[in-house]
Amino acid sequence: MDELIQAATKARENSYSPYSKFAVGAAVQTSAGEIFGGCNIENASYGLSMCAERNAIFNAVSAGHQDLVAIAVIGQTDGPISPCGACRQVISEFLPQQAPVYLTNLAGNTVTTTVAAILPGAFLKGELI
Repeated sequence: MDELIQAATKARENSYSPYSKFAVGAAVQTSAGEIFGGCNIENASYGLSMCAERNAIFNAVSAGHQDLVAIAVIGQTDGPISPCGACRQVISEFLPQQAPVYLTNLAGNTVTTTVAAILPGAFLKGELI
């Protein structure tokens, strides 16, 4: 958990958030122990912005890894940060329902939960088959 949170913290340093001033970092871990980070990247056309969680997952998938087993997310919030709905859906696409989700803030307040807990009733890829 600590290594994953550290990677998310480092990824946050690369955030491009000139509009919201809300930097977020995330990191995912593969079953082989590899870690991929991501940060939020904003755009003047707000709908074209991308969240840190999705960037971390997409970085791992782009590198050929779909065997993700954990995710950590960090931001400057009063309590542990919470992913948006779009990120929760993407997390549920690529991580097992019982995979750990570490939500934290810069003060070190951390909650450990699961993919299933952050998106109950998720629309899963198995429902399309």
